[in-house]
Amino acid sequence: MPVVTLIGDPLTFFEMRLIGAGTARIDTNSECMGRVRLARNTLEAAITQGKAIYGVNTGVGAMKDVRWSTDNLAAFNLGLVRAHHFGTGAFFPPSTIRKAIAIRVNTILKGQTGCSPELVRAYLDLLRVDAIPAVRRTGSIGCADIGLMGQVGTVLTGGGEVFFRGRREAAHSAFREAGLKPLNMEPRDALASLAVNCIAFAAAAVAVRRAARVTRILSVIGLCTSGISGSSRDPWRSAIGVGGCDESAIAGWFWDNSQRIGWKDGTLLQDPLSLRMLPQIFGAAIGQLRHAGEVVLEATSRIDDNSVILLEEILTSGGSLPLDLSISMQSCQIVLAHIARNVFNRCSILINGGRRGLPVNLVASDVVSSGFGPALKLVGDLFIRILALSNPLSPQHLVVANGIEDEASFLPLIIERLEEQVDALLQMAALEALFGAQASDILEDKPSGLAATVYDLVRRHSNFFTLDRPLSQEIEALKDALSREEVSDSLLHEAPLSGFDLYFSLSRGPSVDEAQPPCIFGRKSGVSRSCYGDT
Repeated sequence: MPVVTLIGDPLTFFEMRLIGAGTARIDTNSECMGRVRLARNTLEAAITQGKAIYGVNTGVGAMKDVRWSTDNLAAFNLGLVRAHHFGTGAFFPPSTIRKAIAIRVNTILKGQTGCSPELVRAYLDLLRVDAIPAVRRTGSIGCADIGLMGQVGTVLTGGGEVFFRGRREAAHSAFREAGLKPLNMEPRDALASLAVNCIAFAAAAVAVRRAARVTRILSVIGLCTSGISGSSRDPWRSAIGVGGCDESAIAGWFWDNSQRIGWKDGTLLQDPLSLRMLPQIFGAAIGQLRHAGEVVLEATSRIDDNSVILLEEILTSGGSLPLDLSISMQSCQIVLAHIARNVFNRCSILINGGRRGLPVNLVASDVVSSGFGPALKLVGDLFIRILALSNPLSPQHLVVANGIEDEASFLPLIIERLEEQVDALLQMAALEALFGAQASDILEDKPSGLAATVYDLVRRHSNFFTLDRPLSQEIEALKDALSREEVSDSLLHEAPLSGFDLYFSLSRGPSVDEAQPPCIFGRKSGVSRSCYGDT
């Protein structure tokens, strides 16, 4: 089993992939635990001196001015965690919570939190025996995931539920079976276990990686349908030479891979913009997704606690507002909306017919049929849904805690909306691939290379369309196939965008030591086409 050693540095997408799958042993070292103990010593000295420390010997939120006596601290800590076990709705996948726990341990190991070393060991024990807290995902406004992390903290004390050995059960029962004991939280442990954004950070890592994956899937399908449409490749060649780094890199990818799929060169002087501007649209997307990935990975080592310990001084903090990540994720939503519009336009070009002699609605010859015209409305519906989900949320106003908590990022809800966009884009990918396969058969093309891979995938789930028939199940089956990592892995492995794919761990992965590639992205490297590696 591979080992991921947490030392307080940013994690990689590959490491988080291992952690989420439960296929790595999570550990730390004595140097990092030494930093935890030093910070703890600073906190305990301040408590002994009678200093008021937020959430340690005072209440929180609207009760910040309430001082608790030493005799009340044990009851306060236990009550504080359990009072914040209020999440509702669907459960996060255990893989996301594994990542969240690892992120919380990783940030504590920087030595600026002041919690007890026992809290770190308790988290690591959960990962060791794979007793993963069952966390319902509604309960955070994006200014510390208190209603989400409170569900994890409650499990540490023996309350709540866990996913354990294939079932969901009471934490105290799983603890007995696994040989774990509930944690008696020391002062500061309660707030350290709940007033951070680790679940949102973990969910953001999952969402941005999925967004990167669907973007790459659509780049493959868009390449193939552009070829079926007989697009001119001259605009791609010009983008290689005069475009910005991201634009030039993806243009090079389009150009190189177009030469391996039996391209049918077009004869039109000017194609529609949706065909000519693929490098500009996908270049903007990979650039923004890469930036969001950088912000996500930075957050995996971020101290967002309140209070924090700096140079043996205890300071209150506003670090629990992850606004930079919220804004980055919303930027991803905008670029996904642009991709969705581009997909809709390419699908319309195929359905409208005319190019290379294609019939309207892709109706086969001598057949009484409405063809794929009605299905284009589904593509339009999905596009508008994706567009509607791109409206910004983070500036919304919300005041709680008697007026002192008047900022929020709404990061968890932003992430949910990004996930919905990705799901809708996968359906759009299925539909575009379906239309492309129909057009290819009508034209009697003989797909080769990557185009043959996409065509064969479609035909495993949907036959050539002659007489009108229900399509819902076929579209869903193709969408589900594209959602499986082993399927998308094979597509991306055949046509890699190497730096981007490696960064997000999108295809057959490297070892942990290779998981963090050198920074070869455009604006930092100052190069053009090679900024994502050789294509």
